Amino acid sequence: RMPSCLLKLTKVVMSHKPWALFFLIFMFISFAYIKLYWDIWEDPKSTGHPYGLSAEISCAHYVPSSLHIAGEPSPSAGNVFFVETSEQTTPSYLFSCSVESAARTHPGSRVVVLMKGLAKGNTSLPQHWAFSLLSCFPNVEIQPLDLTELFSGTPLQRWYLWPLRHWEPHFLAVLSDACRIVLMWKFGGIYLDTDFIVLKNLQNLTNALGIQDTDVLNGAFLSFTPKHKFIELCMQDFVQNYNGWVWGHQGPELVTRVFKKWCSLRTIKSISCKGVSALAPEAVYPIPWQNWKKLFEAVSAVELHKLLKNTYAVHIWNKLSHGTKLEIPSQALLAQLYSQFCPATYAKMKQD
Repeated sequence: RMPSCLLKLTKVVMSHKPWALFFLIFMFISFAYIKLYWDIWEDPKSTGHPYGLSAEISCAHYVPSSLHIAGEPSPSAGNVFFVETSEQTTPSYLFSCSVESAARTHPGSRVVVLMKGLAKGNTSLPQHWAFSLLSCFPNVEIQPLDLTELFSGTPLQRWYLWPLRHWEPHFLAVLSDACRIVLMWKFGGIYLDTDFIVLKNLQNLTNALGIQDTDVLNGAFLSFTPKHKFIELCMQDFVQNYNGWVWGHQGPELVTRVFKKWCSLRTIKSISCKGVSALAPEAVYPIPWQNWKKLFEAVSAVELHKLLKNTYAVHIWNKLSHGTKLEIPSQALLAQLYSQFCPATYAKMKQD
């Protein structure tokens, strides 16, 4: 027999045919839109390169022996975290460069790459050139990302467990926003998006984040001690002011909101207050997102030195730049950054 709830629903639908038809059409269109958005506009940072690994990479060829025998990372040095929240396990050149440049500039730190697509308990990595190359660095660790475990015991636990969460159009980006603040809260250290090229050691930038542009901070780089009150407030704001349907609301807008309250500011400026620093744009965002095409323009050695004089890392704005062709080799700014700060990845790019 038909359950009573279905009988009631049928009667309601039959008695309100026009409204019921409108509702069903609306739900169908909404589902189709979200599905299309999910398939087409998935975060480009998660899109890997199609090349597989035909043979094991020679570490001696790609990585200088001084790095290969650097020894174990120091327990006192904070970890450097990268996170991949999609199921992708085919890292791109930029992903590889981000991790390599961090490993080279932080030889005394553990560089931890957490990937949702890796099976928990599986001791072997997928056959891909980037994994082989990054395994040449003794301080790089590539591990599965266990989201349930990561969010447990935090204000974000209930948020993550809501069953319809993955339907939201910006879910992968929001999930990444969530992971970074929980990592900083639980473990401390440094968090970097996988579209950074690291130029200098970041360990002396403690309890800091960067100004993206006028009146906006960005959480693509975070450096905090464990259990810091600022990060605790970020977690609280994440849940209390949650809106997964607006791009950036849980990311740049969140850290901007919290920092303004933290420092009692109306507008963002380069400042240090109550132990937290907002770094000037040239520190980690020397190329504004509006000028991302500059990354593909030729620059002289003098221009490059001047541009990067006060810069610790360069954000590549991969969401905007990922479809642009980069000539290798060339004098393009991005090509020169690859060449100098992730030479092993650069050598693989030239080979391919």
